[in-house]
Amino acid sequence: MMAESKKTREPMRCVSHQQASQLLHNKFIVVLGDSIQRSVYKDLVLLLQKEKYLTLQQLRSKGEMSFEMDCLIEGGCLSQLHNGTGYREVRQFQSAHHLVRFYFVTRIFSCYMQSIIDDFRNGLKPDIIIINSCVWDISRYKSSWIDDYKENLRRFFDKMRGILPEETLVMWSLTMPLAERIKGGFLVPEIEHKAPHLRYDVIEANFYSGTLADAYGIDVLDLHFQFRFSLQHRTKDGVHWNALAHRRITSLLLQHAAQAWGVNMPCELSPVEHTEVTLPKPVYGNASNPAGVRQVDCAPNFHCPAPTNYFSSKERYDNGYREEFSNDSLPLHCFNFEDNHQRERTHRHKPVLPPQPVLPPQPPLPVHRRKYKKHGQGGNGSHYRPHPYHGPYNEPHHQYVIRNRHIRHHFAPYAHQRPNHVSYY
Repeated sequence: MMAESKKTREPMRCVSHQQASQLLHNKFIVVLGDSIQRSVYKDLVLLLQKEKYLTLQQLRSKGEMSFEMDCLIEGGCLSQLHNGTGYREVRQFQSAHHLVRFYFVTRIFSCYMQSIIDDFRNGLKPDIIIINSCVWDISRYKSSWIDDYKENLRRFFDKMRGILPEETLVMWSLTMPLAERIKGGFLVPEIEHKAPHLRYDVIEANFYSGTLADAYGIDVLDLHFQFRFSLQHRTKDGVHWNALAHRRITSLLLQHAAQAWGVNMPCELSPVEHTEVTLPKPVYGNASNPAGVRQVDCAPNFHCPAPTNYFSSKERYDNGYREEFSNDSLPLHCFNFEDNHQRERTHRHKPVLPPQPVLPPQPPLPVHRRKYKKHGQGGNGSHYRPHPYHGPYNEPHHQYVIRNRHIRHHFAPYAHQRPNHVSYY
């Protein structure tokens, strides 16, 4: 049986190559984290050079000697590729006006993390630091991970606050949603029993890390909230994400950096074309694997117009935390990044109810009308406010998506002049 491929177009807000190159001009960016953070690094390096997406092979590769003109500095294939907690991989991309570095870490604070912090203390200070460390911390070290994870977070944030200048923009990204059935390099046979409830541990760890990072004045990017309705972009292993999702992550990070620096960088909604590969179902028996597998092609000729806001008007509906966090099935009303508004759910099979007896008509009840003194005040004097899940969120920023501490001044450190206001358009 042959697989069928179908090209579809999906609307997405993204930052263009020109905007990313101008925003990060003469900037030193550091990415810390696991394999998902490595893909964040790769997508950023690719966007700084061309208007393309990561291929499936580039997303899966690790420890290679070179990726899109970068170089492997330490670990990877220079030593030994393995799935242990001692795995190391340090990559760096350097151009005439950009410097991007990646450190693979399996624990938010350790002796190895202390050596990375010493590099920042004795060497060049980063302009942007993008950090995430969660899945390895809560699965590979201790079964009771909560206290240990909290203490390591405090130690890490204390160390970073002591060495980084105020101008450094530190962004803590929360871990993205995991599937019920997962597989990956971190999930060795010794901890496979943790897989079913690991996605709930991630939600709890996100709460601790996000709250603590906000207390230390670090900007928090809630990727779990952002991608809770975009599960169709998660790969078959239930942990990693495809190229479209990573371009969305890069756009969110760069849009937040632009806002923190006071740079006007509009972003329009534009269609993105990708290929959906569908495998036919077997004739006999039940299929154990999902019928549809999506694969994203690179887009060499794709042009993203002037990426505005973090979210479109349709994205500002707060749908709350309901069954979407305990069920892997995609809600019927969510098919892409931008169209997350509520639609009426239809049920294919309706329950058959027994016939009800016909009741005689009842006389109308008396109507009691009260005049309320103020808008939103009930007759008993209590102030009633509608539940936030039922109305649109019209404030500029959602408190659990991106938290801004203060405006940081944007300047090019190697330029002769430092203008008071920077605007590329």
